[in-house]
Amino acid sequence: MAERAISIGTLSAWTGSKVETVRYYERIGLMPEPQAVTRLGFIRRARDLGFTLNETRELLALSTGGSRACRDARAVAASHLQDVRSRIADLRRIERVLAERLRACDFGHPPVCPLIDSLFDDARIAIGRERLGSDH
Repeated sequence: MAERAISIGTLSAWTGSKVETVRYYERIGLMPEPQAVTRLGFIRRARDLGFTLNETRELLALSTGGSRACRDARAVAASHLQDVRSRIADLRRIERVLAERLRACDFGHPPVCPLIDSLFDDARIAIGRERLGSDH
């Protein structure tokens, strides 16, 4: 689809992207010059969904169509979804640990802060695991 060229400032305003971001996308080859509104909108939406720059580039390349485009785009999205779910699981674990540490702070004010003390304990445990792994 052919698009008319517009100024970078207008493009920035229409899409909510910063001018510096548009220029960066131009430098790395995601945005052709002159700028295209729908292409930047595509990039912006892909980035909002957490796709990496490489995944976004791949999806853009697939947008030209072809018999394998949909299947390949699905594979990119499926891989990304797996990464998102993994990060969500990690964040839930982090949330549980932080909530536990904060509850420890609610039980008074000992000479040592339970939150800070628990972070040192966690660090000691992690270092111990690393040492055990390197000894074998």
